[in-house]
Amino acid sequence: MALGVRTGVAEEVAYLRPRYPASEWRSHENFGELANFWLQVHASLRSEGSQVVRIVDAFRGQEIDGMQLQQAFVPQLNSFLQHLDHHHRIEDHVYFPKFRQLDGRLIVGFDLLEADHELIHESLVQTVEHARELLVALSQTFGEERQAADIFADRIGHLLRLLQQHLADEEDLVVPALLEYGEQAL
Repeated sequence: MALGVRTGVAEEVAYLRPRYPASEWRSHENFGELANFWLQVHASLRSEGSQVVRIVDAFRGQEIDGMQLQQAFVPQLNSFLQHLDHHHRIEDHVYFPKFRQLDGRLIVGFDLLEADHELIHESLVQTVEHARELLVALSQTFGEERQAADIFADRIGHLLRLLQQHLADEEDLVVPALLEYGEQAL
């Protein structure tokens, strides 16, 4: 069930998912501000990560030059990584412990999500290292900056694949639990 290998959370872990299909979440009487906010944050993280990829791809496709890359890339990547790190810290220290207290069957799922956070953080650190290498390469020869951009693109792609699966799995656990137990429980 490790992130990067799994293609979803097993039914025995996401035991509330069949009772609360995603297509019905927003119409459920217990769908409130917290569930909506959670989904909005996830949508924002997906969008911010995609924007980083678009910027690097524009450079790789020679639509923008090194100076334009640096001006757009640095603030976008910083914003994305800070947002992601902040979101995971709040989950690990505030929300996940509360979800575990709602029902003992939720513990396995939230332990899985916390383990995901560790893998995502490791990938995030590697992504930052390759981002630095890309920025250094911008002052080098043309071939080195393109190679660094390609390597960074592979690294951010890996991070985003992990993140996409994690966010989907998290939604399969969090939103049904909010619908089952109500937002007041948190």
